[in-house]
Amino acid sequence: MNDISAKIKEFLSRFFRNHDLQLDEDIFALGFVNSMFAMQLVLFIEQEFQITIENEDLDFANFKTINAMTHLIEIKTTLVSQT
Repeated sequence: MNDISAKIKEFLSRFFRNHDLQLDEDIFALGFVNSMFAMQLVLFIEQEFQITIENEDLDFANFKTINAMTHLIEIKTTLVSQT
């Protein structure tokens, strides 16, 4: 698990206390996410990783697993460092 995945898992574990969330588990399918929590999650990612989540990034596929969020963040941080 890399640093990005670890930070995301730590954040999510505050809300899913009784579940050991795996990197490829779908948090939407598990029923853990409502619209308010989804907004908190996006805000956390933006603040923690110093990136901007654009409208086109707001796709369930980008946020359904820790691995998917890690991939999105890696892409966004790579783009930022190239500019």
